Formats: sequence, structure tokens, C-alpha cells
Amino acid sequence: MFLDKSTFTTVIDSTPLISIDLLIENSQGQFLLGLRNNKPAQCFWFVPGGRVQKNETLDAAFTRLGQQELGVTINRSQALCLGPFEHFYTDSVFGDEVSTHYIVLGYKIVLDIDLNTLPAEQHHQYRWFTREEMINRDDVHKHSSWYID
Repeated sequence: MFLDKSTFTTVIDSTPLISIDLLIENSQGQFLLGLRNNKPAQCFWFVPGGRVQKNETLDAAFTRLGQQELGVTINRSQALCLGPFEHFYTDSVFGDEVSTHYIVLGYKIVLDIDLNTLPAEQHHQYRWFTREEMINRDDVHKHSSWYID
């Protein structure tokens, strides 16, 4: 269920959001990151992922996010659960007035994806990063590098 801006702003301001992040590793041991278009974490390299919607099972959310974020059909049973994580941001998708708190379920899955086929809605650029780059680069968001620590 998608919410109108006013309702969603109230939700973001009042409660944590539940989301799924996807640590995508290719067969060369590199990790897929996209340069984020939107707040929070705008202009940082970040793993694909997104919110779980109300009345949506985790399996359905996982498959939907695979389609929306990667353009592929994937199932949660194919992935390794990395566990729950907490992400805190001082801003939100609607600006700097409201902070965002995510409870994130991290999953790792091995996929070889052609970067030219990826959607540009949440990220406007994609690339494969080595483990060292994910840990050491200042433009890789800390919440993404947590998944490989």
C-alpha cells in the first residue's frame, strides 16, 4: 500500500520503517551499489532495497524489490539473511525537517547483473565495488558497508 505524502510524513515522523536491503555479490566477489537519488543517504553509494509495505509479506516484498530495484525475479529463499540492522538518518525523503529510522533486514544474494539493465528510479548510476572499496571509501554509506563487516 502506497501512502499519500502527508500520511507518509506522519508515519516517518512517528514510527520506524521496516525495509529490506539487498547485498548483491557477483561471481567475481564484487558488490553492487547505486548512487542514491533521494534522501536519506542522497549522493552516497548504497545497496539496493526498499520498504516493506503494509499487508505485504516479507517474501512478497523481497520479490517486488528484486523486480523494482534490479529488474530480476528473486526469492527470499535464494538469499542468506544477514540479520536485522538499525539505520538512523537526520532527514527523510521529504526533506530535513523529519528524521528517518529504519529497521532493516539485510540479505545477501549472488547474482551477475548487467549494470546497463538496472532501473534508474532510486539510483542514477551503478557500479561493482570491491570489499576494500566498500569499507574505505567515504562516498559509500556506512549502512551499506556494515553488511560486509
